[in-house]
Amino acid sequence: MPKLRGEAFWRETLRSAHYVVAPMVDQSELAWRLLSRRHGAQLCYTPMLHAQVFLRDANYRRENLYGEACPEDRPLIVQFCANDPEVFVQAALLAQDYCDAIDLNLGCPQMIAKRGHYGAFLQEEWDLLQRMILLANEKLSVPITCKIRVFPDIDKTVKYAQMLEKAGCQLLTVHGRTKEQKGPLAGVASWEHIQAVRKAVNIPVFANGNIQCLSDVEECIRKTGVHGVMSAEGNLHNPALFEGRNPLVWEMAEEYLEIVRKHPCPLSYVRAHLFKLWHHTLQVYQHLREELAKVKTLEGIIDVNRELKLRCQPNMQNVINVETLRGLHWDQPCSVSISAVDNGSKGVLSTFADDVELSGVMAHLRDRATQRDLDKLKQWPVGTSEV
Repeated sequence: MPKLRGEAFWRETLRSAHYVVAPMVDQSELAWRLLSRRHGAQLCYTPMLHAQVFLRDANYRRENLYGEACPEDRPLIVQFCANDPEVFVQAALLAQDYCDAIDLNLGCPQMIAKRGHYGAFLQEEWDLLQRMILLANEKLSVPITCKIRVFPDIDKTVKYAQMLEKAGCQLLTVHGRTKEQKGPLAGVASWEHIQAVRKAVNIPVFANGNIQCLSDVEECIRKTGVHGVMSAEGNLHNPALFEGRNPLVWEMAEEYLEIVRKHPCPLSYVRAHLFKLWHHTLQVYQHLREELAKVKTLEGIIDVNRELKLRCQPNMQNVINVETLRGLHWDQPCSVSISAVDNGSKGVLSTFADDVELSGVMAHLRDRATQRDLDKLKQWPVGTSEV
C-alpha cells in the first residue's frame, strides 16, 4: 500500500487532528500522552529521541518506544534529532512500525543542541537537510515530517519551508520563534510568520507558540489558517486545555498518577509533571516542595500530592465555592478563575492576605490561570498572593 502524503496523510492517518501535544524531552511520555488524549488531544508526539543512541542502544529503544503496545496512543509521531542522513534513516527504520510518522527536530534551541549540532542549529544547512529528508522519504514506509523555528526574516522562513516541502516533508510544524527566543528572551511567537508559511506550501501546517487556552487555539487557526495547533507549556500546566476546561489541579494530578501506576515511567518525569501542575502552590508550601524533590518512590509522590490537596481543598471551600471553580472553562477568552470570585471574596482575600493558607488558595488559583488572568490578579490588593 503506497504511503499517504500531505493532506491525505493528515486527513486519514492523523484523523484531521487539530489539537496536538508537542514533543517534550522527558515530558511527553506515554502516561502523559494518555492523560492528554483523555482530555482532548488528538495527536501526540514522543519526546525527542537521539537517533544515534536509538540506533545503538536496545535499552533506550525499549524504554522510549518498544516498552508496550498501547492502541489508544495513536496517532503517534516519533521525533528524532540527528545530523547524519544514514543515522537518521536507520534509527527511523527501527521506529516506523511503532508510529504513524517520523519527525525531524529542527527546532530545539537549547545549548545541548548547539553542542550536539542538531535541532535549530541545522537551519542554515539546507543541503544537509535536503539529503536527510530525501533519503527518509525514499526509505521509510511512513511519512517524514519536520518541526522548525522561524528566521527573523519572513521571506527566508518561507523559502526554508518550501525547501523542506520539496525535499519530501509531508507535514510542517512551525514554532513562531527564532532560535534566539528562549528562556527569559522567549517573547511572543510570530503568527505572521506561520501564516506566511501556511500560504506558501501545499502540505499541512501546525502552529506552535502562544497557546495557553482553547480560545488561543481557535484564534490561531482563524488567523493563520493552519490545520492544527501544537501546545507544550500550556499542555503541561493544564492537560485539559484542548477540552476547554480548567479542572482543579489535584484532579489532573491524581488522574495522571493513576495512569503512571499502569504505565510506569522514570520517577523524574512524574516529579517534573507535578512541579508544573502545582507550580505556584509549591512556592507557598516550601516544605512540600522539598519533600517532592527528594521523595524516592511513586507512593511517596502520591503522598505529597495528597497532602497538597488536603492543604488547598478546605481553604478553597472556605473562600470560594468549589462548584463555581468546577464550572470554569477556557472557552470564554481565557477568563478562568478571576471571573468566578465575587467582590466579597476579593475583600476576604484582601483582609486575610498575610494568612499562608489563603496564600495557598491564591497559589492554587494561579496554577489554574493563564497569564492574562495573572495580570488581573496583580491588580488585587492582596499582599502575599504574589507567589
